[in-house]
Amino acid sequence: MIAVENLVFHYPRSTFTLRVPELSVADGEKVALAGPSGSGKTTLLHLLAGILVPDQGKIVVGDTQPPLLSDAGRRAFRIAALGLVFQDFQLLEYLDVFENILLPYRINPALRLSGAVRERALQLARETGIDHRLTHRPGRLSQGEKQRAALCRALLARPRCLLADEPTGNLDSAAKTRVLEVLFEQCARARATLLMVTHDTGLLGRFDRAIHLAEVSR
Repeated sequence: MIAVENLVFHYPRSTFTLRVPELSVADGEKVALAGPSGSGKTTLLHLLAGILVPDQGKIVVGDTQPPLLSDAGRRAFRIAALGLVFQDFQLLEYLDVFENILLPYRINPALRLSGAVRERALQLARETGIDHRLTHRPGRLSQGEKQRAALCRALLARPRCLLADEPTGNLDSAAKTRVLEVLFEQCARARATLLMVTHDTGLLGRFDRAIHLAEVSR
């Protein structure tokens, strides 16, 4: 599902360079991406999603090579093929929580919003414990509630590949367990591949395996 070869990326006017000679995640695999702050975990997720374009190397996600697409093509790829949970959530303040969760169906013409989709959004909200906040704007939510809303949005269309950047980072122990269980259950139902960034070493044993970025980059 995910394959990286000879990847090199650096930010302009920065000394940081990410190099990943080889990395692969199998179809349906649940993988944790670990490593110290500043090692490039978020950068790698953004490269896989086509938000960033590498200086060199090959990236394959499913049947697509995001770096070979145009800007519009990469955006369409993200909307149609990926579930993304960003570290900064990227919820729209002018929409309430329920409409933020439904957003993929508003911006992707290939997705049809129906009563069943609305019910799935409600069910995801119930499972993650934010169903009592659906009519609120993001500004009224805690960081943990924003995180759960972003997770519901990412899961709604049952993507075959989920890229999650610290989706449990702002949650207490009980909420963390609940969200991780929902995440794993939804991925299993959709037979989706999961690559999740985490600093929480206590979670690593819950995944099929953990990749330490320092061990695959140089």
